[in-house]
Amino acid sequence: MNAFAFTSPFELIPGDPTRGLVLVADHAKRALPETYGALGLPASEFERHIAYDIGVEAVTRALAEKLGVPAVLGGFSRLLIDPNRGINDPTLIRQLYDGTIIPGNYPLTAEERKSRIDRFYLPFHDAVAKTVSGVEAAIGQAPLIIAIHSFTPSLLGRRRPWEVGVLWDIDSRAAAPLIEALRADGELTVGDNEPYDGAYPGDTMHRHATTRGFPYALIEIRQDLIAGEAGAIAWAERLAPMLEAINARPDMHEVRHFGSRTDHI
Repeated sequence: MNAFAFTSPFELIPGDPTRGLVLVADHAKRALPETYGALGLPASEFERHIAYDIGVEAVTRALAEKLGVPAVLGGFSRLLIDPNRGINDPTLIRQLYDGTIIPGNYPLTAEERKSRIDRFYLPFHDAVAKTVSGVEAAIGQAPLIIAIHSFTPSLLGRRRPWEVGVLWDIDSRAAAPLIEALRADGELTVGDNEPYDGAYPGDTMHRHATTRGFPYALIEIRQDLIAGEAGAIAWAERLAPMLEAINARPDMHEVRHFGSRTDHI
């Protein structure tokens, strides 16, 4: 399959909603509609982390299969528009990313910005909202939402020491036990809100979990560890029992509103 071939703003992986767990992979793919070409970039740029989260699609598919739960995958490159940003975030449509200028994003008219929001960003989020609400209806309680991402081993010339990180805002119901379980592995350097902070206004977890009082965690795996199929499957096998245990905790399906560290923004 052509990794660049665009078919839909999202892909739904079916699963049992009564399991109470939803997986989300915003940056799973690097596809672009033909009308956008390659946004003026050489094909080599779509092999880099700037275009998608390397390894995440394979990890998410394997996790969804092992856990038997539904998953929503983003169907387009983050260079077109980033679904894991609030609509007013200045990095929603990047013109420069990790040293690369994106010619197809500059200049960008207000009409084109709105078109990308309407055609790609909103349909993806509608699919996430529908899937999450379906799980909520199936169990009559709050679903647990787990986002899967990956990060480049170095950014802007700086090496990152973590193999994995867990991102969260104020609600630590899922994040705290997940960090504990990962650190108990004994072989991992685990980031707590590293390599990024988990509080971004309007991002996917803020939009679908925080504002609704649903528990969540965002997992960041270092890309060199999951770039190949074997690594991706190994990480899915590592994470699956941890997520099963967290999902079974009695407080994990209560609606609880903690607010956000970004509420003042």
